Amino acid sequence: MRYLIQLFLATAATTVFAAPSDLDAPHLNVIPRTAEEAARIAKVTAPATEFDKPEPFETNPAGAATVSPRGNADAFSLPSANIPFERELDFKVGNGLFKKLWVSSPSSTLASDGLGPLFNARSCQRCHLKDGRGHPPEGPEDDAVSMFLRISVPMPPEEAMSEIEAFLLSVGDSTPRTRPDPVYGGQLQDFGVAGHPAEYRLDVRYEEVEVSLSEGETASLRRPTYRAEDLGYGPLAEGAMLSPRVASPMIGLGLLEAIPAADILALADPEDADGDGISGRVQIVWSFEHARPMLGRFGWKAGAPTIREQSASAFAGDIGVSSPIFDAAWGDCTTEQTACREAPHGDGDARGTEIDAEGLDLVTFYSRNLAVPARRDVGAPEVLRGKAVFHEVGCTSCHQPKFVTERLEDQPEQSFQLIWPMTDLLLHDMGEGLADNRPEGRANGREWRTAPLWGIGLTEQVNGHTQFLHDGRARSLLEAVLWHGGEAQPARDAVVDMPKADRDALIRYLESL
Repeated sequence: MRYLIQLFLATAATTVFAAPSDLDAPHLNVIPRTAEEAARIAKVTAPATEFDKPEPFETNPAGAATVSPRGNADAFSLPSANIPFERELDFKVGNGLFKKLWVSSPSSTLASDGLGPLFNARSCQRCHLKDGRGHPPEGPEDDAVSMFLRISVPMPPEEAMSEIEAFLLSVGDSTPRTRPDPVYGGQLQDFGVAGHPAEYRLDVRYEEVEVSLSEGETASLRRPTYRAEDLGYGPLAEGAMLSPRVASPMIGLGLLEAIPAADILALADPEDADGDGISGRVQIVWSFEHARPMLGRFGWKAGAPTIREQSASAFAGDIGVSSPIFDAAWGDCTTEQTACREAPHGDGDARGTEIDAEGLDLVTFYSRNLAVPARRDVGAPEVLRGKAVFHEVGCTSCHQPKFVTERLEDQPEQSFQLIWPMTDLLLHDMGEGLADNRPEGRANGREWRTAPLWGIGLTEQVNGHTQFLHDGRARSLLEAVLWHGGEAQPARDAVVDMPKADRDALIRYLESL
């Protein structure tokens, strides 16, 4: 068996970058494109060259799945506009499971027990507020329910590599390897059911840093420091690395999943062969469901390959709920947390795991079909000027405007749509200022996946705040731009130096997305 695995890895290593189909999505029923379709797609996804009027279909960033923007906090909670009537019920039931409050075991409500014993939130919705963006604690009295710390330690040199680590090594990847903290696991949970201490309390402190801009303007950035306080299970391991994460918006995930892997790989330039200063590396992760390497797409460092696997991972790590993919009833609890592992759990009844395959499928369907709202003011002169600035300073080198999704046999909502997600789904060096110094898969401590920008202008309407980036440190879109470093440093510097009117137009454009 060991020989067979090595043979598979060696074979895959020679083909993965030469044949993008090796990283295709085995969970999607794809109808191959014809040569005529490929030619049409190349034409419609070509970069914009004129900025005096909107491009055709630019108003609808999710193609036919785009919904009209609502003027309230429900703007991110609507189903795909093209969802068939007979599938709306699945969306609504999935919504119910997404909002369901889980309870500790044992409980008379067997369909809902299994919480924890250690957890970050009692439901998916508690982190993904209104299906939108989380935020850091707003002060010492506020909880961190939509934000947590991932944790890992350097891999001991004597420890055997996992399958994905062996695969990445075989293709020449040298990113330092890590392991979960031996006591606290892969993320810190700040709640515990009765009798189980929480693992920690998140402490965030900020230092204000002034930035001078052109024409006498200034901006102030808040530089955060994170501490894990009130540790419930002893000190963290030596060398522990912490990475703060707020919950990401849920809109458009099914369309991101349907972008052809080949189109993403075509944008990668890991050695910066074209000399434009932008690398772009593919994240490759191990699929626990499909038992093979896959293209990482979801999460701040693209650590999950599919929506279903990302959902199962969140159930396990955030809520402590087992699923057919991650079936440990104790969630993220380690062998050192014996009381957590030996506590009553919700599995072992008719469900099998605490959320069964049907429930996980419904949550996946719901997540796949949360719709992207249409853009606003797409033809306004200042928006068009901001779009031109966005292109001129090189933002589109990472925030790739357009793709056409795969033609899919059984997903009409996502099939063959011209979409405008404003991401290449690749890993980029974002500089020391944003570094968490914690490797994850192929991503080193300075790399993050390019975040999609669709819907970003509706953040305040949906979530009541304007806090951006992976840890919510930026209090405005301008602050988010000014935090860009690494490969994005030239674009950031151009924004600092440009006339104020152009800077204002750039922000106005982002607000229209």
